Amino acid sequence: MKKLLLIGLILTFSLNVSAQIKTPAPSPFSKMEQKVGLTDVTIEYSRPGVKGRTIFGDLVPYGKSWRTGANARTKITFSTEVTIDGQTLKAGSYSIFTVPNKDNWEVVFYNDGKKSGTPKEFDEKFVAAKTTADVFKLPVKIETFTITLDDLSNSNATLGMMWEDVYVGVKFEVPTDEAVIANIKKVMSGPSSGDYYSAAVYYLREGKDINEAKIWIDKAIDMTKNKAPFWMLRQQSLIYAKAGDKKGAIKAAKKSLAGAEKEENENYIKMNKDSLKEWGAI
Repeated sequence: MKKLLLIGLILTFSLNVSAQIKTPAPSPFSKMEQKVGLTDVTIEYSRPGVKGRTIFGDLVPYGKSWRTGANARTKITFSTEVTIDGQTLKAGSYSIFTVPNKDNWEVVFYNDGKKSGTPKEFDEKFVAAKTTADVFKLPVKIETFTITLDDLSNSNATLGMMWEDVYVGVKFEVPTDEAVIANIKKVMSGPSSGDYYSAAVYYLREGKDINEAKIWIDKAIDMTKNKAPFWMLRQQSLIYAKAGDKKGAIKAAKKSLAGAEKEENENYIKMNKDSLKEWGAI
């Protein structure tokens, strides 16, 4: 009996040791990140090798859907919306599936959550974009499946896929120009309400020119068009008080109190009531 227990312990120990041994993956994982204009593009996939096999038309049959890599689904993530063959993809992550043929590939950007595997048939409600890319024969053999981002410009790039002696590319466009123009217009139109607010609060906290802070907080409040939030009005009351304008401070504090009570924010209700008591308003 003791011998059996000893043998069991030895086997258990051996299995635990074996489980800790790490070996290279047959199709190693790869992650690449690339900025295209102002859009961040991330690609995550596993890279199988040719290893003496015939790939397209054999290992990867023509006319059948392929996960475009090995292991887990190949995933591409865009930080902004992009356009592929006239179709708009919202910012987010998509699986890349392909249907290789001899002369062209069908490329499908698919979004069915976190499901795994390759669907036998594509459900159209999950097809975010679909296009066809021509096959270009390469003068050299590519041993390891490779995805690239080529022909980079401020407004577009090409998603490249190559393996064995085949290359296909899918062009996509990014909204760089629209984003830059919008940013230019925003900056050139002058500071926002939030900018004035931040500057005023900084001056209050750091003991700088309180009269300048008073001007800035007033501009911030005015830009909200009578919809200033209670926390902004709270800072206005404190700035007014420090500037010696008790009447203005009380008026702002009462507005802040009303807003805080409407939102049921106990902290701001208490702070405003405490200040109003200190200033002799209640």
